[in-house]
Amino acid sequence: MIKLLGMGSTVQRSHPRTLTTRVIGIDPGLNITGYGVIEGNLAAMQLLEAGVIRLPRPSGNNLALRLESLFKSVQEVLRDFRPEAMCLEEVYSHTEYPRTSILMGHARGVICLAARMARIPVFHVPAKRIKQAVTGNGNASKLQVQRAVQHRFSLGHPPQPPDVADALAVALCYLNSVKAASKGFGQNGRRR
Repeated sequence: MIKLLGMGSTVQRSHPRTLTTRVIGIDPGLNITGYGVIEGNLAAMQLLEAGVIRLPRPSGNNLALRLESLFKSVQEVLRDFRPEAMCLEEVYSHTEYPRTSILMGHARGVICLAARMARIPVFHVPAKRIKQAVTGNGNASKLQVQRAVQHRFSLGHPPQPPDVADALAVALCYLNSVKAASKGFGQNGRRR
């Protein structure tokens, strides 16, 4: 596991108006899985940690070993940061690469299992919704997502690799939806 952006700070959880939510966003993969842990409330969001989990290279029949490595690494991050929710980018399937979707399903399965064992609810978010939430464009490029995340957290450079930015973007999307709901807006963006 490689930790790239660690802020290491904590936020007090005392008054209801300052009640914070800690969330982990994950961009699943069988080579590189990006993750980002952020904490926020109605007033502000803070980046606590972001990085990647690099798995052993595919070799022969080592899928089970790679999945075990992913599972244990996700468990470690969950244990270290104790998020209240996990947001996971939904699998994108492409007709030209059906095997990729199947393999991604394996990765998502062990990530969901790690969350379940830690009693953390998992929210699945489509890629277009994530991009729309952080850039205003559901068809945004990876670079646009990286720049939006860089701007949101005042980082000196866009998060690398893009998997880190994608993980932070899914976490931001979740916290933005929580903020909107707490301000009296439904999921469709209209006042209740």
